[in-house]
This record gives sequence, structure tokens and C-alpha cells, in this order.
Amino acid sequence: MTLLQSSQTHIPLEQMNCPICQAPTTRQFQKATFWIRGCTSCQHQFLETHTNAEHVDAVYGDEYFDGGGAGYPGYLAESGLIRAHGRRYAKLLSKYMPTGCMLDVGAAAGFVLQGFVQSGWQGTGVEPNDRMASYGRECLGLDIRTGSFEQVEANDTYDLVNMVQVIPHFWNLNQALETASQATKPGGYWLIETWNRESRLAKFFGTNWHEYSPPSVLRWFSPSDLALLASQYGFREVDRGQPQKWISGAHVKSLVSHKLKTMGILRHCRILLKLVPDKLRIPYPSEDLFWALYQKDDGVKLDSPHETRS
Repeated sequence: MTLLQSSQTHIPLEQMNCPICQAPTTRQFQKATFWIRGCTSCQHQFLETHTNAEHVDAVYGDEYFDGGGAGYPGYLAESGLIRAHGRRYAKLLSKYMPTGCMLDVGAAAGFVLQGFVQSGWQGTGVEPNDRMASYGRECLGLDIRTGSFEQVEANDTYDLVNMVQVIPHFWNLNQALETASQATKPGGYWLIETWNRESRLAKFFGTNWHEYSPPSVLRWFSPSDLALLASQYGFREVDRGQPQKWISGAHVKSLVSHKLKTMGILRHCRILLKLVPDKLRIPYPSEDLFWALYQKDDGVKLDSPHETRS
């Protein structure tokens, strides 16, 4: 893979159309200094801002992986939980395909990728944070390239392009998915995990939903608009569901503290949060989280989601 120079033509913010269906959009609500816009047709939501490659360095630098808030209080300390998450997905995908060669987008230190490798996959990762990518290369022996995925040229093709918790962060959504499509073999797959803005949990919390955390999160999907987006690149939905996900007590405290601080009520809950052990494994109630598997058209259709290729 090689890095490309990219350019974007900026249009006035008030004229921004939906990046999925190109319908007009309107301002819906404000978080901090940022407006969140919503599509008048497919209901997709995205941040009212112009982003470029510098956004990646500014938002997803070392502070994102170690500084808490909307990021991680200590990403490397969660290696076991994240590695197990990769193994669970590898087991899930065994219903649909044999093991093969995968590209892990937004690989961070490579723990999800390592979980796949431990399950029989071969893989390459792409990660913009060089410290994380270097850790994966030097400490785990993984093939992780440093770079923003929007600026990567797909020289190789893969059976699976893995995008777990990355699609809301792309600064150029269409360029990233064009690259992902080029990197996928005919008949190959995309696995995407992201947050569901139409979930009961998201609707219950409204504008205080924890995933409304700009500028680290740039867009908010539902299963329907994500399927529409994938179809524009020649992919059809094979299946979707809710993942099993575990997070550490330290991560829970960091996320909750960040959200309560933005709501102005953190000081009332500090004592309760201190009671949560940092290393406690906590199951995430993943009603507002979903995974979806998409297959690239190769002219041969599977009869059912659980039928594998010979």
C-alpha cells in the first residue's frame, strides 16, 4: 500500500448535502461548538464541518489512546479484551466464509487483527497513529502500515476488509469506502461495527447519547443508511446483529466521567465512579451497537446468509 495525496473541494457548510443519498440536510442540534446535521431523506447524521488529513493527527493522536474522555484511558491495557473481540468476530465469520487474508482498517495497536490471526487468518493493518502501529509491528510482529486510510492506495486485494469502530471516524467517507472497495476481492466481504443512532438507548438519551462526541466522532449511522451506503459500492448486506463486547472498569469510568462532565453533573457521581475497579471486565449492553456483514458482487449469489462457498 502506498500513500496518496488527496484534495477536497469545500462547499459552504449550510449547503452540505447528505454524504450517502445527496439529499438536503438541516441542522438538528449542537454539541459544544459543533452542529450535527441530519438528512431529510435517509436520516443519516453527520458533523457540520470540513475535515482533512490534519484532522486525523489532531484528534486521533496519542491523547486519544491514553487521555481518556471520548477516547481511551489506556488503550494498551485493554489488549486482552480487544484481542478476544477479534477472536469472537473470527468465529462469527466462520459461518459465512473460510479463513483467508484480511485488511484491518484503523488497526490501532493490532489487537483485533491479532485475534483474527490467532483464529487462522492472515492479515495486514492500516493505522494513522504511528505509535500504535509501531507497537503492533515491533511488539506483536504484525504487518501494520502507518497512514490515513483515505490516503492509501489499494495495491492488494483481500477476502475481508474489517472496519470495527472506524467508519464514524473517516474524514473523507467516500474516499475511504472507494479504497475499501478496491481492496476487496470479487465476492469478498466487509465487516463493519458501529453505533446505531436509531437504537432505543440512543433515543432514550437523545442529545446526551454518549456517541454524540464530536469532533472524534464525525457521523452517526443506522442499519438502513449503512446498507444503502454499502450498496453504492457494489456490496449487499448478508447479515447483521449485536456484538458481545466487554470493556474495562477504567474505560467505563473514563467514558461516564466525560459524558457527565459535558452534562454538568460529574461532581455528584465521582464517589460512585471511584468504587469501580479499573481492571473489572464489564459486559457492554450493546443495544446501541451493531455489526453488519456485506458481500461484494461477483455475479454469484448465496442462497442464504449461512451458506458458504466451496
